[in-house]
Amino acid sequence: MGKPSAERRVAENEARAVSTMLRVSPRKLNTVAELIRGRSVESALAALTFSRRRISNDVKKTLQSAIANAENNHELDVDRLFVAEAFVGKALVMKRFSARARGRVGRVEKPFSQLTVVVREREEQD
Repeated sequence: MGKPSAERRVAENEARAVSTMLRVSPRKLNTVAELIRGRSVESALAALTFSRRRISNDVKKTLQSAIANAENNHELDVDRLFVAEAFVGKALVMKRFSARARGRVGRVEKPFSQLTVVVREREEQD
């Protein structure tokens, strides 16, 4: 018995990886995701390795996970992969309060983000 297998959410020549609860605002994470959109995976990994943004290490891990998914789960050729999509979503926002002058309070928001990376295999060039 059991459930029927779910439909694939990506095409046959794609693989994806998702990172949730990344402790950075979506706006800042999107600037790092812009670095890798449309690039080959080797170029994207190099760009993330030498990026000075703190969150680039987590983005690199997500990209490496997508590459591993493509290689091991979907039998795609790693040398022909490129980053087809890299999009950012909003997760939760923790609200904290900080004491201010004259008995007042300042609201501190600590946002979390979600990152989805989709890698796709390039078609044969004859």
